[in-house]
Amino acid sequence: MGENQFLVDTDILIAYLNRRSYRSYLENPLNRIYYSAITKKELLSKPGLKASERQAILSLLRRFRLVRIDQTVANEYSRLRTNYASLAKGDALIAASALVRRMPLLTQNLRHFRRVRGLVLLPLEIP
Repeated sequence: MGENQFLVDTDILIAYLNRRSYRSYLENPLNRIYYSAITKKELLSKPGLKASERQAILSLLRRFRLVRIDQTVANEYSRLRTNYASLAKGDALIAASALVRRMPLLTQNLRHFRRVRGLVLLPLEIP
C-alpha cells in the first residue's frame, strides 16, 4: 500500500491546532505530510504567542516534513511572483514548494491558489 504525499498550507495547521479540523488528513498514517518553511515562520511569529502554544506548534511540526527554501524553490517563487503579481509572497512560497516537490496542496484558501497553473489542490473534507 502506498503513501499519499501532500503539502499543507498554514491555515490547515491553524485549523487543526484550534479545532482538530482535518484529522482525516493529518492523522492518517498513510499520509506523508510536508509543510513549507514559510508556514513554520507564519505559525511561530504570531504576536503574543504563549510558550504552551509555541510548544504545541513545534510538537505538531515534528510529525511532518519541512520543505526548505532552496534555489529551486526560490526560482519557482520568482516565476510565480512574475506571472501572478497579486499572489501574496507567503502564498507564492507555499505554491512554489508544492510545485517543485510535485505535490498537491491542502488549503482552505482555494481562491488564493486555484489560478496557479499546474498546482493541484486537494479537496477539503466536509465538516
